[in-house]
Order: sequence, then structure tokens, then C-alpha cells
Amino acid sequence: MPEDEKHQRRPHYSGRYPKAFRERYKELNPGRYKDAAAHILAKGGTPAGTHVPIMVREILDFLDITPGKKGLDCTLGYGGHTQKMLEKLSGAGHLYSVDADPIEIQKTTRRLRNLGYSDDIFTPLHDNFRNAGKIGEMYGPFDFVLADLGVSSMQIDNPERGFSWKADGPLDLRFDPEKGEPASVRLASLSRDEIEGMLADNADEPYAADIARAIAKAVRQNKSPETTFQLRGIVSQAVQNSSLSRGLSGHELEDAQKKSCARVFQALRIDVNSEFEALYDFLEKLPDILAPGGRVAILTFHSGEDRMVKQCFRYLEKAEIFRESSQECIRASKEECYNNPRARSAKLRRAVRLRPS
Repeated sequence: MPEDEKHQRRPHYSGRYPKAFRERYKELNPGRYKDAAAHILAKGGTPAGTHVPIMVREILDFLDITPGKKGLDCTLGYGGHTQKMLEKLSGAGHLYSVDADPIEIQKTTRRLRNLGYSDDIFTPLHDNFRNAGKIGEMYGPFDFVLADLGVSSMQIDNPERGFSWKADGPLDLRFDPEKGEPASVRLASLSRDEIEGMLADNADEPYAADIARAIAKAVRQNKSPETTFQLRGIVSQAVQNSSLSRGLSGHELEDAQKKSCARVFQALRIDVNSEFEALYDFLEKLPDILAPGGRVAILTFHSGEDRMVKQCFRYLEKAEIFRESSQECIRASKEECYNNPRARSAKLRRAVRLRPS
């Protein structure tokens, strides 16, 4: 329930605590139930339907945002980073924030407007950050740019979006459900070799061959997975039947199944949303949208995208377009990882656009 809606009677659920996503009415409305949200955060969890921004201090320290500057947040999400950057602007300057998700961008924009950020200082853009070149031509150049490449917790937690193998829902996985084809349709159109390649390239899945064989068999038998639990069942069974899992104890097998499920959903999400292609397009236009002396910070969450960012920054530094490109990535502190487990896989890379000589 959006924070600015009138209070409604809570959903009925069995047991003492709500389990289903829609039943967690207090978590879904943290503005009204602040104590409940604070309790969940204190335990290292994330309230359903919300998102905790990662490495905020490290990002703000580097971007050096001061009043009067103009910036671009390439992934608005829940607005955590955007809000902190707006606070740094102190009412002077402008921040443009991009998000491909038509559902979440409306919620976040409403939340930020309610906090007093009018269109004089904040402009949301329903677009994909791969179109950074076009955005830069219209609104740039920018003094600071942030790209958080992680999936928002709101998308992961909501079973209706199909991003998580842990909850049953339609196998969709699209950032923008109004464009492209859902993961169920995409998966049914791929050959066994294509599925295996996708799992290997996008997630380094060790059971890629066995899982691809099992999915292709299900498609041939007109049992192509339509839901997250159906795909989870196929993956779990494939790992159990694989020769690679022989000799594993019950606990080890269960752990291998969980990790494979997570990697398969990651690989499929990357494929459905053309994430690597989008990142390539963004990085190609990045020097053009940055003002001289402009700063960029990019948060990555898996090896493939981090490798692309690292190689791009290294190339641009050798070409004397970027400077201070961090050779070593910055990781979230132990304290932050404890308080927010989703920060554990994050890597922060930074660079500064050189001024013309």
C-alpha cells in the first residue's frame, strides 16, 4: 500500500505473523509503521516492498555533490541514493533519475514529491539507462553520475514480478513488464545449447549442461515452466540427478540446489532485460554525458558486469579521458554487510572525467 493512501484494514492471514508479500501491510507502508520497519532493519532485514541503498557514504564522499551541480541517477529504484544526493544539493542544482520500471518509478516519485522535492530540483525519467546518450543530449552534461546495477528489493520481494525463486509467481523477470517478452516465453524459445550458453555466460553455472538439458526436455514435453516454482523444481531436480552432485551430503545437495536456482534466475533475468547490452551502451556514451571534471560511480553485483566496467575505465584512463579510475574496487564494510546482507556482493568503481588541456 503506497505511503500516501488512507489506512485500510489489514489483510487476514493465518498464524501470528504475516508471511505472504501482500499480507505484510506494515512493511509495505514504512512511512506509517516506522517502528515495524525499524525493527526489521535492526535485525538485518529489508522491509517488504522497500530497498536499503548500498555504500551511501562511500558514494557521496566520492561524487562530491555541492549545491548548484547537476547529476544523473541511472537507476532510481526506491530512491534511497536519489534522496541522499538531493539532500546534498540543498535546493540548488538538479538531479535527473532514470528507471525502466513503470510501476516503481511512480511510487518513488510520489514519495520524493511528498518529501518536498519538486520538479524544480528533481526530474524522474521513465527510460532505460542504456539511452544515456539521448538523456545526456537533452539534459546534460552532468557533474556527477551514479549507476546502481543491482535489482531493487521491491522487485525481488514481489512474487508478482517473478524475480525470485523463493516465492511462487509468474515467471516474468522484466524490469518493464510493458515491454519485451516474459522469461517464460523467452525460455521456451531457446534451444538446449542456447540455454546452456546463457547459464554459463551470465552466471558461471557449474550445472549449466544438466539444467539446460532438463529445461529443453520440459519444453519438448509441453511442460515449459510458466511459474517461478516450476522452474525451481526443474533446476533442483537437474542438480540432484547430475553426476556432479554424486557424493554430496543432504545438506550439501540442498545448498547446491539453492545456489543453482539463484544463478539460473540471475542468468535468465540478465538475458530477458538485455542487461549486458544495456551496460555496454551506457559505458559507450558515459564520457560524452560527463562534464569536464565530472565524476561517475558504478555499483556492480556480479563478475560479468564488474569486468565490463573495470575494462571500460581502464581503457578510458589509458586514452587520457578518465583519471583516478580505481584499479581496486571498494567493497561494503563488514558492518554494512551485517546490517544489509544484500550489500555483500556489491563492488564500487569510480572515475573522474579529465578536463581538456
